[in-house]
Amino acid sequence: MAFAFRCSVDNRVTRVAWLNRSSILYAGNDKWCLDPRVVLLANTKTQYSIQIQDVDVYDEGPYTCSVQTDNHPKTSRVHLIVQVSPKITEISSDISINEGGNVSLTCIATGRPDPTITWRHISPKAVGFISEDEYLEITGITREQSGEYECSASNDVAAPVVQRVKVTVNYPPYISDAKSTGVPVGQKGILLCEASAVPSADFQWYKDDKRLAEGQKGLKVENKAFFSRLTFFNVSEQDYGNYTCVASNQLGNTNASMILYEETTTALTPWKGPGAVHDGNNGAWRRGGCAWLLALPLAQLARQF
Repeated sequence: MAFAFRCSVDNRVTRVAWLNRSSILYAGNDKWCLDPRVVLLANTKTQYSIQIQDVDVYDEGPYTCSVQTDNHPKTSRVHLIVQVSPKITEISSDISINEGGNVSLTCIATGRPDPTITWRHISPKAVGFISEDEYLEITGITREQSGEYECSASNDVAAPVVQRVKVTVNYPPYISDAKSTGVPVGQKGILLCEASAVPSADFQWYKDDKRLAEGQKGLKVENKAFFSRLTFFNVSEQDYGNYTCVASNQLGNTNASMILYEETTTALTPWKGPGAVHDGNNGAWRRGGCAWLLALPLAQLARQF
């Protein structure tokens, strides 16, 4: 960015010069300074102007236009204030820390005037700024405080500049969902174990005290970042029982038990008598019920005659 210094003159002026503090920049058409950024713009009967190109903070200070007339010298002074957009020059790197530890984040910025620095947590639950300082201290960090933290530097010269730091909070596994399931013999059954952990948990399945291996006949173990699925493709009587899901990472482990049990279904099939149904679990009661229901409309019909 360039800045021009202008000085009004008239025909009474015999000598004119621009000075920075006590150093002469230009005297008439003669350049006295060695800085190539300083150039003469105008030297006319009405105006004497110079320009500083690519202005920086070191150019800030007083500038004087000195005019000599036949009677006495005159001076005009202007003070140059250089404003600089904010710039973040140093910021903490992404960090990984165990839950309960202490975190210290740093954000250093320059600018003129000095920028205001604020920190905020980029989270749906976060409200407003959590620090209005270069340093952000978090004591006893929790898993809910993980995520990105944004440093913003502003001084009204230009739009604020922002940079982010990612904070990863490590914690041991926590099983959030593990439910028992009922499945009929011969059907497909699934046991699901959901766990939250950072780093992601490793899952293992046990039936009683025996570990179930991937690829075991009739079974499939599918492990993802936050859940493990145990699939039985054709449930048999031997599959029923107690199962344990173990979730672990380097910070600890936890487990949950669930039961795969037999779920009975009512199978309705035609019987040889008209209007009868067969219930494999309680057939006698169902056939008697049908006979009783059939007798009632016959008795009502007899009374009509």
